[in-house]
Amino acid sequence: MRETIKHILGSFGARLIIEAESGLNAITAMRMDKFDIVLCDYNLLRGKNGQQVLEEAKYLKLLPVHCIFIMVTCEQNQQMVLNAIDNKPDDYLIKPFNRQQLLNRIQRCYTRKQYLASIENEIDNGNLYQAIHNCKQLLQQNDKKMRLPLLKLHAELAIKIGDFTTAEVIYADILHERELPWAKLGLGVTAFSLGYYDQAVKAFQELIEQHPAMLDAYDWLVKTYELMGNDEYAVSSLNSAVTLSPLSILRQKKLALLAEKTENFPVAKKAYAATIKLGKNSIHRSSGDYSGLANIHLKSNAANEALKVLYELNQQFHDEPEAELRSALLETEIHQAKGNKALAQQAYGKAFKLNEQFSKQLSRELRLDMAKTFYLNGNSETCNDILNDLVKTNIDDNLFIKGIVTLCNTIIGGNYAETLLQQIKKELVDINNKGVRLFQEGNIRGALAVFEQAIIKTPDNHTIILNMAKIIIHDIKTSKPDPEKIMNAQFYINKAIQIGIPHSQISSLQTELDTIQYKTIP
Repeated sequence: MRETIKHILGSFGARLIIEAESGLNAITAMRMDKFDIVLCDYNLLRGKNGQQVLEEAKYLKLLPVHCIFIMVTCEQNQQMVLNAIDNKPDDYLIKPFNRQQLLNRIQRCYTRKQYLASIENEIDNGNLYQAIHNCKQLLQQNDKKMRLPLLKLHAELAIKIGDFTTAEVIYADILHERELPWAKLGLGVTAFSLGYYDQAVKAFQELIEQHPAMLDAYDWLVKTYELMGNDEYAVSSLNSAVTLSPLSILRQKKLALLAEKTENFPVAKKAYAATIKLGKNSIHRSSGDYSGLANIHLKSNAANEALKVLYELNQQFHDEPEAELRSALLETEIHQAKGNKALAQQAYGKAFKLNEQFSKQLSRELRLDMAKTFYLNGNSETCNDILNDLVKTNIDDNLFIKGIVTLCNTIIGGNYAETLLQQIKKELVDINNKGVRLFQEGNIRGALAVFEQAIIKTPDNHTIILNMAKIIIHDIKTSKPDPEKIMNAQFYINKAIQIGIPHSQISSLQTELDTIQYKTIP
């Protein structure tokens, strides 16, 4: 099959054609060369499948913006097609296909990629406002074939920068013309983003009724239920999506975590087992899936089953600090459950040493688990240090902070969480006030130094990121044009978008910076 496709591509004028016998070899080839086109079979017989190849290539940013990725499959049943397109390839082909069909797909994808290149390049560089500007310019050309793709892209970008009013207007105008599922989904996402959760739920449910295989609608419905606190409904909806497309490791991971949270242990156990199986050939493979399954066994009073999972974890992961720490924490809990106090204390001592050595390198979820273990083993000081740092670095992430509060209320009690939050918020306000005061006194360098130090401690704090961008832009306006300062200001504006600061607070800064850049262009 590869030889046949190779000859067809050669007849199109392709100059350099690389073959790969497996998904692993394909990833290796993409690491070495930047390809214009990737044709990947879904069924690769052994190792990674085509979906996992695309997933890893995107995660590692191995595909240039102009690259066309076409998935090839011999299956036509709904589940296989959904699996094949779950990671959104540029297109997919069902075997057998002929020369003209392949040429048509490549030409269609190429035309679209070339037309949208000015937008996609800016998106890839994180310059979303410039991407919107380029989108508007192309819309003015009034290309009827590209009008809907451009409007769809414009609306999606508007949501990304927090300009929900613009997105809502675009989607509503499209639906006035034609009943398009993606526009209905967009209206639901807009309602979700504005906090109109009941409206969003209704929109996503209607979409699922009309288009039962629309996985994006399930994913957004799950997000909405989760933010509403309806975790049982979230599990049910996610379970439906997993039934449709069971080979998505990220969806299985999410289902496992939500099911565990709602104490639906049968669903959690099944989802963790699926995640571990899928993870063997996935870039998203994680020791956390093993510890998650072991914890489900512990909660089900099956310590011996948990011990088997711990053994497998240790066999699969070597010389990885996070895996070693998960193993030590898990071993502590298993031996405690089995009544082996000496072995539990020995494992706890190992966990304590690993925490001292690698704490800052670990995921926030694992650090939260560590805080719990340390508190339950009488080490409230280390627990406090971890919780303090986690709150500081995630103070604007409401869902994660809610998880911290729940944990604190469960294991510590009292007003611990509320007191900690008030204390850290006051500390951040004091830092912010100090920086602003220095700025108002004309000490720009001192103000920047204060905010730079604050960002090291709280990298995603909305107020500090915004003030940093404002001060840099003011500094540029009151001094000679400096390309490095302009790039720095753009970096913080892009970060502000990334962490979800509202469009209303960012747009004026972007306008100011664009004006400065326009004036500095010779």
